[in-house]
Amino acid sequence: MNQLMQRVITAVVLFAIVLFVFFRLPPAAGVIVMSLFTLLAAWEWSGFLRFDRALLRGVYVLLVFCLMTLSWVLIPRYVSLQLVFILILLWWAVAFVWVLRYPTPIGRTAAAVCGLLVIIPAWTGLVKLLARADIGPAFVLLLLMTVWAADVGAYFVGRRVGRVHLAPNVSPGKTWEGAAGGLFAAAAVAGSGAALLGLSVGITLTLGIFVGAISILGDLTVSMFKRSAGLKDSGQLFPGHGGVLDRLDSVTPAVPLFALAANWLGFFAI
Repeated sequence: MNQLMQRVITAVVLFAIVLFVFFRLPPAAGVIVMSLFTLLAAWEWSGFLRFDRALLRGVYVLLVFCLMTLSWVLIPRYVSLQLVFILILLWWAVAFVWVLRYPTPIGRTAAAVCGLLVIIPAWTGLVKLLARADIGPAFVLLLLMTVWAADVGAYFVGRRVGRVHLAPNVSPGKTWEGAAGGLFAAAAVAGSGAALLGLSVGITLTLGIFVGAISILGDLTVSMFKRSAGLKDSGQLFPGHGGVLDRLDSVTPAVPLFALAANWLGFFAI
């Protein structure tokens, strides 16, 4: 079976699982599943730290779990989720500059801290939204489908007509043509989702472009840490796709942007 067929089959299976968990099971099930995937992503990120002992990688995962628990307790009861997302978007602005300046040395401590900044806020946003049985699953699905559309569009357009490299020092396979195809696909999916949810198509289509754009940054940022650690993929859990981080890297910066924009546009309150 070639890699493309593996990617398609894996994507279909994952999408079916998402639909079942989000819309057929209680909200708590979605929170639990997302939390398990997040801990797997933390394990994969610990590989970027170049620890030679599994115990040390396990300690990093335990740290992530403790911070996830703390986040669940404190946000939004004691800490504003909007403030957290605004601060995290500032971190992603730093990541953008970092990607532009790569190759630069990335120490173990910096990689460890950045993993927390990438993983935990995204998990917080997703589970807080999933916990809202009324609108949460539909909007999380819209977000995920927009990001995945950007990834699929970039993959196929880039393979067919890609010529100009987007960030050759970080991810040589990505091109500006592919990025444009990804943004078009993200906008189309976001606009279609808006029509089904009764939202403004024009506004949501524009939001889809911004979500698609920042999802590319998430992909490049994780690729930067993988390259620094000498890894091609973060893991091998999903045939044709790699690890959990290889599927969630684009989602991590999209969550705070999507949630803040949707809140300001009045789609839902956070």
